[in-house]
Amino acid sequence: MFTGIIEEMGAIRSIKQKHNAAILEIAADKVLEDVKLGDSISVNGICLTVTKFSNSSFHVDVMPETLAKTSLLHLSGGSPVNLERAIPAGGRFGGHFVSGHIDGTGTIAARKPYGNAILFEVAADDELLRYIMPKGSIAIDGISLTVVSETNTSFTVSIIPHTLQETVLQHKNKGDIVNLECDMMAKYIERYVTRREQKEKKSSLTEAFLSEHGFI
Repeated sequence: MFTGIIEEMGAIRSIKQKHNAAILEIAADKVLEDVKLGDSISVNGICLTVTKFSNSSFHVDVMPETLAKTSLLHLSGGSPVNLERAIPAGGRFGGHFVSGHIDGTGTIAARKPYGNAILFEVAADDELLRYIMPKGSIAIDGISLTVVSETNTSFTVSIIPHTLQETVLQHKNKGDIVNLECDMMAKYIERYVTRREQKEKKSSLTEAFLSEHGFI
């Protein structure tokens, strides 16, 4: 589990692809301070497992499903990436619950100044937008952000100077692909309501049945 508060920007040192899978070597500093084999590190919002490490980098395996559903295929040697270690028990929680399981990708539709901040408009499919609402939480490339507004095809977030300086968003421009993870609470609520409605439809115990037999 992560918080969406980025600890540092690392950089892709190498990408080795084989049979629709890949091994990434990522140069880093802070996240290596207490790293162990098997640790989870969020890389641009993707929860990946450390399989090897040194004093200056770590390796992770990437499955075909992850390559297909995220922006990793758009990275190359030297690409900057957001990094965050899994939150420890008792750690400070500054963002929101971020699982590191990407729901899909979006595309930067616009980037423009707004006072002391930068407004990013992100275009996304309806299957993701259904979980996004103003003042709700969204993780973009692993960054915990608050939705400012939404339309039928996109949503906007406002980025303060510190967040821009400390994350890969400083390098993002119109047309760039970003990883999106929607608020997990919205997904759980939808799942619960949908299943309940499906069970009610299957039940023969309807209001009409109860009325016909004198219970209403």
